[in-house]
Amino acid sequence: MRVSEFWRLMDDEFGVGYARSLAEDLVLAKVGGRSAKEALDAGVSPKAIWHAVCEIQGVPMARRLGKDVAPKA
Repeated sequence: MRVSEFWRLMDDEFGVGYARSLAEDLVLAKVGGRSAKEALDAGVSPKAIWHAVCEIQGVPMARRLGKDVAPKA
């Protein structure tokens, strides 16, 4: 997963404003007790961070892959 995909999933699930707030404020034990933003800056896998966010926020499995995105024509 790329960082851009991480942010797309965050924005789709939580909304742009709240996603940024979560990324800065929510401490994730699964990525070393860092926020998502700190973990990204430290080079932690965006996929691992996304899974940690989903787990702590209770995102259902059905929504963890994000919304379907239509291919560009």
